[in-house]
Amino acid sequence: MKKADKTINKTQKSEKRGDFSKFINKKKKKDFKSSSKNPYKQDEKSKIYPLKRKPETFKNYPKDDGLIRLNRYLANAGICSRREADKLIESGVIKVNGKIVSELGTKVSSTDKIQYSGETLKREKKYYLLLNKPKGFITTTDDPYDRKTVMHLIKSACKERIYPVGRLDRNTTGLLLFTNDGQIAKKLTHPRHGIKKIYHIVLNRALSKIDILKIAQGIELEDGYIKVDNIDYVTGKNDKKQIGIEIHSGKNRIVRRIFDSLNYKVIRLDRVAFAGLTKKDIPRGKWRFLDEKEIYFLKMLP
Repeated sequence: MKKADKTINKTQKSEKRGDFSKFINKKKKKDFKSSSKNPYKQDEKSKIYPLKRKPETFKNYPKDDGLIRLNRYLANAGICSRREADKLIESGVIKVNGKIVSELGTKVSSTDKIQYSGETLKREKKYYLLLNKPKGFITTTDDPYDRKTVMHLIKSACKERIYPVGRLDRNTTGLLLFTNDGQIAKKLTHPRHGIKKIYHIVLNRALSKIDILKIAQGIELEDGYIKVDNIDYVTGKNDKKQIGIEIHSGKNRIVRRIFDSLNYKVIRLDRVAFAGLTKKDIPRGKWRFLDEKEIYFLKMLP
């Protein structure tokens, strides 16, 4: 067997550590039941699953007027970042419908003619890419210390400038989405949308049932109260060091901090699902583009 084949087989084998169907398939999700084996009784005051968002969370959504900021248009055209686009606008080298525009915050429509250095710009084709991030790469588009970034892993994907949606820290592996669709990126990262993520955690010691209940009912951290949407031992594993957790919070290092607060150390942290997408059939360090159904699904998220 070739070395490359061995690597892929080893990666695929490592991806099958547990069954996460009860997290991903909501129809099969079950609450803890009262039994001799499980001492916890479910009542109205201590429900473990799921955490429902209040209706008022979705009030006062800004209406989409079809306009976007000029700096974002320039970034979508692939010529620079938004910050660099602001500098171009202020320097007076950008024209909108034949007139120089130097005011930051200017909005344009898809029918406007945008020019830079005499060349008419076109908005890029939208790309949506899933990466199965390996350990040791930082989630940033540029690093002043010349460390390995996730951009090195997708550099051959397309000529357009795409960027990661959200972050995974250096030692966290798993699913990471890239796109040049700013509206989708904003929807998937803004707290009010409550986008779900599922993680596979390996701890330094077995997680007690008392502590799993504490996490399910909510933990007070230094930056506020946090409650997960679903937590359980990984199905098919007798090893209670392996935990599955579903959460919608986007706070920095939130999963690690939850377990740190109860004196557990996270040995491995792997994101297996994000916004309904999974990393099935994507070996570690590899990527693929979303299909049309997956893109439509993301656009239809509330």
